[in-house]
Amino acid sequence: MDMEIKRVGIIGAGQMGSGIAQVCATAGLDVLLNDRDPARLENGLGSIEGGLARLVSKGSMSEGESRGVRGRIQPAHSFADLAPCDLVIEAATENEATKREIFSNLCPSLRPDAIVATNTSSISITRLAASTDRPERFIGIHFMNPVPVMQLVELIRGIATEDSTYESSKAFIAKLGKTSTMSEDFPAFIVNRILLPMINEAIYTLYEGVGSVESIDTAMRLGANHPMGPLQLADFIGLDTCLSVMQVLYEGLADSKYRPCPLLVKYVEAGWLGRKAKRGFYDYRGATPVPTR
Repeated sequence: MDMEIKRVGIIGAGQMGSGIAQVCATAGLDVLLNDRDPARLENGLGSIEGGLARLVSKGSMSEGESRGVRGRIQPAHSFADLAPCDLVIEAATENEATKREIFSNLCPSLRPDAIVATNTSSISITRLAASTDRPERFIGIHFMNPVPVMQLVELIRGIATEDSTYESSKAFIAKLGKTSTMSEDFPAFIVNRILLPMINEAIYTLYEGVGSVESIDTAMRLGANHPMGPLQLADFIGLDTCLSVMQVLYEGLADSKYRPCPLLVKYVEAGWLGRKAKRGFYDYRGATPVPTR
């Protein structure tokens, strides 16, 4: 039996979690936002307010609408606070052990019919579902970054996901005004299965000295009509996330074409993770980004 989703819990108040909270509340849903770090929860609510203020200043939303959206988002300080939710989406860090621990601690607090979802960009939905008490009510709902702007959401069914879970999730995405695609549960799904090897290849092209950061990004922007070059995009995604997706592909499919570029590994080891760390393939510490190679 398909369930109409009216109240959504979100675990993780980082960039993805707060973006998901904003689009859910904008669509008229009640949202409970949880993070184990109270400071991150505070920051997440602050970034939602900043995002709404930008929409008001652009004239895309009235002051009253913005207050209404913000009023539908409440902090949830524990998993017990998520008990009334129809759907809970985990948007924590891209680490399987962390996610499994969240699910095993979360499920006892939820109604038996509540749907549990993960926003993972690459980890097996079937494996994560196995760490819950409801594999048939578990699904991958992978939003793209930045959530308020990007139109696509990937829905990924695990081996046990029931049709009603999929149909309820699909209706939920439509309610948000977004488009869903269905992906089978194979490493990195559709978008990252295609996108991340392209970024990894761009890093190899830099590593082998075929082109500089600037020439590679300019070539792909103007030669393939991409809105942003692959190295600039890698910095935007986060080089640690790029590396973890490549590792999932390499380990999950055991094909050498997915081997992470050693230069990507080196940047991550240096802590140069891209825009969020102020340095990656570009240095963001000045007024304009400067290539680091």
